[in-house]
Amino acid sequence: MKTFLSIGSGPGIGIATAERFAQEDFRVVLTSRDPEKLGERASQLSSKGYTVSTMKADAGNLDSVLKLISETEAEFGAIDVLHFNSASIHSASIETQAPETFVSDLTINIGAALVATQAASRGMLARGSGAILMTGGALATHPHPDYLLLGIGKAGIQNLTQGVFDSFRNRGVHVASVTVATFVTPDSPEARGVAQAFWDLYTQPREGWTPEVIYPAQPI
Repeated sequence: MKTFLSIGSGPGIGIATAERFAQEDFRVVLTSRDPEKLGERASQLSSKGYTVSTMKADAGNLDSVLKLISETEAEFGAIDVLHFNSASIHSASIETQAPETFVSDLTINIGAALVATQAASRGMLARGSGAILMTGGALATHPHPDYLLLGIGKAGIQNLTQGVFDSFRNRGVHVASVTVATFVTPDSPEARGVAQAFWDLYTQPREGWTPEVIYPAQPI
């Protein structure tokens, strides 16, 4: 059974994407720093007959992210798909952004993605297979002054995926993001649409791999 590891298994995109992969007989590993909410989401999937495990992890703590990767590999073997979905989402402009939360916001929004990619890709590159999928956002290219740090984080996600895409593709690992260009709420058509976009990325034939898709799809 293939393993899908979700970092940031929130009630919207996170759980919807995990379920989409579970529908294809993946074991899904859900993570959060809130065990109670995590248990509820795991039950939501296991009640449908899916194979679900949970692990506590804090994207704001890089050691916690590294520990998550190593413990997942120790318990389940290869991580076939890593989905990075963590984000610190709160309104803050250049005037109101608190200096004491600047580093922690960036750690969650992009630092954890970098560390998770480093750690999970080692096994994938050694095997010559695997996928690292990340939740991007339109704020990467259309920043909003009231969500400054989130936009910087999404720009980092876009830069990270595109920066390693070619070298990893040549070694059999698909790194890509879904750039979300709409509001997404829990258990919504939009959440399921983003989840399907991730599945479509994963199932692209290797010769047709792309580093990014936009949801909703943009007219040509």
